[in-house]
Amino acid sequence: MGKFVNNIDEFYRFCEQNDVKFVDLRFTDIKGAWHHLTYLLSALDKDMLENGLPFDGSSIEAWQPINKSDMILKPDIETAFLDPFTADPTVIVICDVYDIYKGQLYEKCPRSIAKKALQYLSESGIGDVAYFGPENEFFIFDDVQIKDEINESYYRVDSEEGEWNDPSRNDDFGNIGHRPRTKGGYFPVAPTDSMVDLRAEMMQVLEEIGLEVVLGHHEVAQAQGEIGVRFGTLIEAADNVQKYKYVVRMVAHLNGKTATFMPKPLFGDNGNGMHVHQSIWKDGKNLFYKEGEYGNLSETARHYMGGVLKHAKAVAAFTNATTNSYKRLIPGFEAPSILTYSSQNRSASIRIPYGAGEKATRIETRFPDSSSCPYLAFTALLLAGIDGIKNKYEPVGPMDIDLFELSLDEIREKGIQQMPHTLREAIEALLVDNDFLKPVMTETFLETYKDYKFETQIWPDESRPTAFEFKTTYSC
Repeated sequence: MGKFVNNIDEFYRFCEQNDVKFVDLRFTDIKGAWHHLTYLLSALDKDMLENGLPFDGSSIEAWQPINKSDMILKPDIETAFLDPFTADPTVIVICDVYDIYKGQLYEKCPRSIAKKALQYLSESGIGDVAYFGPENEFFIFDDVQIKDEINESYYRVDSEEGEWNDPSRNDDFGNIGHRPRTKGGYFPVAPTDSMVDLRAEMMQVLEEIGLEVVLGHHEVAQAQGEIGVRFGTLIEAADNVQKYKYVVRMVAHLNGKTATFMPKPLFGDNGNGMHVHQSIWKDGKNLFYKEGEYGNLSETARHYMGGVLKHAKAVAAFTNATTNSYKRLIPGFEAPSILTYSSQNRSASIRIPYGAGEKATRIETRFPDSSSCPYLAFTALLLAGIDGIKNKYEPVGPMDIDLFELSLDEIREKGIQQMPHTLREAIEALLVDNDFLKPVMTETFLETYKDYKFETQIWPDESRPTAFEFKTTYSC
């Protein structure tokens, strides 16, 4: 990842060189949303950047009560980069949240939790760095309409690429006719791929703010894309997800489009995943590599996978964090919900990428999605993996057959577990399987997270009738 400053003195020089007027301080809430407040650069002195800046924690969902609302933003000055979208020169700095009442990093701040996870990895003696490489997919729509009332609800998304527009008439331009069709969007050239220039702009802006971009392409679904970004340490990778989502949404917005990372916005077409590549290193050596073993994976890597698969149902509470997540994890749409591993096989929940040498050997967890908070998702995966290494859990597999072709009876006969089918199942799994998280996540945080998901996702979703229920039940 590109870095523009290394310390506060360099920060002020960077601001002077770029005629910066404003400093935008950003932090992440429990659901993964970015928040910000903006200071005039002239109002920020060195002591404020070193000691932190106050804000009201009670106004952030599921954080502090009103009687203990004062909190501190601690700028991580090495994360500074220029905002590519503001009218006036503005530098963004990513922050951690500090709890003045307990005198420590805030136990509900996702980025602070991720930092504790890395400290736990180091103290365990297993490794000294964890690398993560997320692959975030997204949709670009031309229009989105939503209504949610007591007697009426609907959504409608539209894209010129959608095959539902085949009979549409455009009096200005006519109907272009070239469309990728359902599940037909993987790598067609323009004009079928209508987002070439839009993705190119996104890729260039991502490079401007310090991400190392590898490639961009149309994904399988209509109106779906992906941009590949180089991996980083756990914190770097999670920071990059926040930057990536910001840039994709803003570039789409400024081009009169709307971008979403929602896991399953289209019925009957593929959804958005966030495949996560992972490896642990120590003293400059990749602990996941052993030449000649299956997939060149070491025993450490195998046990790491064993931990992830053993705890996957609880981990899903963080990696697949919305009710919509589980509409993606159904057979037929390349969404891996079967808890086993395989080399090259994309139908397994964990894949070992083909042809990786010593430096590139890694595992790829394929069930997560971008509705998750990246700091919490990566932390949960790491902690599950560490638990697997400590307890030498053996994963089910390898299985090199097409798991999408197995019937439910065949899956049961093979003794393979599956991902939860709903967010409720994932949260209930978390309630009974969370000891592996407790070295890093406190009881207070876990209780808050559980309550928050029930109150904002599970109960509201379960209480709402859907159009499909009217279609199938109205005449009962």
